[in-house]
Amino acid sequence: MTRTLGEQLVANGLLSQEQLRAAQASQRGGDLSLAAAVVKLGAADESAVARVQAKLEGLPFVDLSRAGLSISDALLDKVPTEIAQDQGLLPVLEKDGRLIIAIDDPFKRMIADQLSFSTGGEVACALAAPGALRRAIAKFYGGSAEQAVAASLGGSDDDESDAPIVRLVTRMFQDALRERASDIHIEPGHGRVRVRIRVDGMLRDVAEHPEHLHAPLISRLKIMARMDIAEKRKPQDGRMGLKIDGREIDVRASILPSNHGETMVMRLLDRSASLIGLRELGFDEEDFAWFKRQIARPNGICLVTGPTGSGKTTSLYAALSELNRPDVKIITAEDPVEYHIPGINQVQVNSRIGVTFSRILKAMLRCAPNVILVGEIRDLETAEIAIQAALTGHLVFSTVHTNDAPSALTRLSDLGVKPFLVSAAVQFVMAQRLVRRLCPECAEEYDPHPAELHSLGLDPGLMEGQRFKRPRGCTACEGAGYRGRVALFELMEMNHELRELCFRGAALDELRVTALSSGSLRPLIRDGARKVIKGATSVTEVLRVCREEHAPSLEEA
Repeated sequence: MTRTLGEQLVANGLLSQEQLRAAQASQRGGDLSLAAAVVKLGAADESAVARVQAKLEGLPFVDLSRAGLSISDALLDKVPTEIAQDQGLLPVLEKDGRLIIAIDDPFKRMIADQLSFSTGGEVACALAAPGALRRAIAKFYGGSAEQAVAASLGGSDDDESDAPIVRLVTRMFQDALRERASDIHIEPGHGRVRVRIRVDGMLRDVAEHPEHLHAPLISRLKIMARMDIAEKRKPQDGRMGLKIDGREIDVRASILPSNHGETMVMRLLDRSASLIGLRELGFDEEDFAWFKRQIARPNGICLVTGPTGSGKTTSLYAALSELNRPDVKIITAEDPVEYHIPGINQVQVNSRIGVTFSRILKAMLRCAPNVILVGEIRDLETAEIAIQAALTGHLVFSTVHTNDAPSALTRLSDLGVKPFLVSAAVQFVMAQRLVRRLCPECAEEYDPHPAELHSLGLDPGLMEGQRFKRPRGCTACEGAGYRGRVALFELMEMNHELRELCFRGAALDELRVTALSSGSLRPLIRDGARKVIKGATSVTEVLRVCREEHAPSLEEA
């Protein structure tokens, strides 16, 4: 019987069963191979793992770390520099008219066919340790700062920790976490590299580096995120898992080429942070009771809308945690899986191998779930399957990108969903925004101007004597006047009038007016006004995310 790599490593005495389980656990939710996970944990030597892998795959092993390794120029000329550096391969031998190339992953064997076509001769593969191969490619083909950084990463952990660029990256992540940042932005231009972080939704400059550090800095981060360091013309996405000061951090990295060079944005997700419960989301008592009643429905679609970074996923996880009981089967399709919840079956989207939202959703329905979470409805196929699931006895949670709650209905129609299906399936829509919370240490009270009251839809006559709070700034909030964030919610429940309008394909403005007049829409500005009155945030923050033209009187609402 054929053994797996893990079983063979244990059989050869290179790993214990405990170490194998630890390596398998560390590769879950990421793009690490088992071999890379074993080496990363320090459980086995990279060269020894590669030898076992080569034997399993029926490939010869080539040791590129031996002293005095030499390859003739004639042999190197058979593979162009761009291909060697881009694909990560090295010609090592030519025997009986057959070219032998070293690769670091058995899946790269398909490169042999491509090279055979371009060189006009037979090409075969041998397996090498990844670090040794990177250093050999840098040695024999030379290259830019990117390849030099890549080669330096193949050394021991002690060598890595001493590298200045590695220390710079480590300090950048440590500083960002200390400042409670959600994003890190690296932006080159005008002879410098600017580093910014986003704290409580607002960007701030934290560092500037000389221009010559841009290439090695981006290369180091590309390697950590398993991106192609040689590709500078196309956007790239990647992920990395870090342990900073004892905290498990997931990082989603995106690179976008610009006219000054590659810009990089990294979103930080603290896996050690506990999930927020339904009660902590920020609902007032009336809205909390409404939301709890809505998610207790046996079927239908529950939509959450808002821009990126508005807390949609946090709200959905809170709802799922509330419904998570032994008698309820919950399955999710997410991109990526941000938090791991015990008792819930979570599936990671992987578009590269065809595991899309729609494909996972089709498979989900054969697993007899009670509750389904689809991370995002992006296309017609996903929307139609989700609606069919809702109409056949499942409770479906999902998100769409729209500005407000009524727009979610027209968004589904824009995707191509038939209006009568939208009318029948959608149960409620919740739109949300995040605003900064006033610092409790330094917020000061003041008498609001009538214009501020009007902007929130409040009647100055009824609010006489009411005092608001505004930011001042202190050492606790670093002079910002704000610390942390609070959510504002817009809630819309489907009633008979809205279903009728939706069935007829009514325009967005008609849907919004009817929802407001019938009392089924609790607008965003209303929740914002409530939180201003309670002293949680300021008028400025609420107006930053709310549209004043749809600001009905709070008393009327």
